[in-house]
Amino acid sequence: MAHQSSPEMIARLEESTRRFEFLTEQLTQPETISDRKKFSDLSRERSNLEEIINVYGGYAQNLKNYLEAREILANESDSELKAMASSEISTLEPQLESQSEKLQFLLLPKDPNDEKNVLLEIRAGVGGDEAGIFVGDLFRMYQRFSEKQRWKVELISASEGSAGGYKEIIALIEGERAYSTLKYESGVHRVQRVPKTEAQGRVHTSTVTVAVLPEAEEVDIVIEAKDLRIDVYRAGGHGGQSVNTTDSAVRITYLPTNEVVVCQDEKSQLKNKNKAMKVLRSRLLEKAQTEQHNKIAKERRAQVGTGFRNERIRTYNFPQGRITDHRIGLTQYNLTEVVSGDVGDFTKALAHFYQTLALKGEAAANALKGSGSDEGDAS
Repeated sequence: MAHQSSPEMIARLEESTRRFEFLTEQLTQPETISDRKKFSDLSRERSNLEEIINVYGGYAQNLKNYLEAREILANESDSELKAMASSEISTLEPQLESQSEKLQFLLLPKDPNDEKNVLLEIRAGVGGDEAGIFVGDLFRMYQRFSEKQRWKVELISASEGSAGGYKEIIALIEGERAYSTLKYESGVHRVQRVPKTEAQGRVHTSTVTVAVLPEAEEVDIVIEAKDLRIDVYRAGGHGGQSVNTTDSAVRITYLPTNEVVVCQDEKSQLKNKNKAMKVLRSRLLEKAQTEQHNKIAKERRAQVGTGFRNERIRTYNFPQGRITDHRIGLTQYNLTEVVSGDVGDFTKALAHFYQTLALKGEAAANALKGSGSDEGDAS
């Protein structure tokens, strides 16, 4: 039958079931309960498996009923029983197809960064003042979206531009699966609208770049003190009475690559240093992971972090109230709602699109493995 799952998939589901049962048993043991870290780690692993187990349970029951109905249809002579079996088959087939597809998605290798917090960097591109104003608009969009997810948003630094805009805004977003949800927002965002300063009413096109980085912990990236140059100086711009009176601003230079991070939003030099180190650590982690991705799968353009920042990914057309994501061809005419924080339709559609690509890639890899071919991936 068309929806029959492969033996490999069933084997992986059975292994997941055994692991889930083992974890459930381990979490009842006194030695596990008394070890807070172990209990937390095992609980998280069990939670990650729970959806797979629930979907697989429903799939297995539907498959059993389906096979029984097929048996009745093939061997029974009673027309009423055959009609009931045929009706049940018609009902179960789409359910099985849907459950099988969902299980394939759930069994895809997990991005190790999915559970991490996010370092969000938004910078003005081309377009002058209008680009700077849109930096603030996008930051507020992600801020409101984050509030709806019950995530915490902490401003790391903001570099003001002119006309009420910003050259750059960097923020930390903390919350459940923040990176998993926002990772496809990285790229060039284009805005088309009439600037407030435009006397002729002409539509201008500006761009803003968005970078979504997984927050790196100290265990992810080890930074040697000898590789850092840390400069302190008096902060400039807005910031209250202490601005220009204390050396609270911090500039950290990572000497091996000359990566520079500046933070001056806090009055405390120590807080600014800690924030700057978070930014530096996350940038270095992303750079290392990008190099690894490119080395392993340089022909797979859909990989996270392989060039979205250099591409126009989304257009916000204000005169038409239209927003289009060019990667997936999704267009909606609810621009006001989206920039007010309702960006969830896009994050969900993008996640599904890239999961489908990954699924196709895995299927192709399995086909190559099954055929015994030793050729590289097709582009």
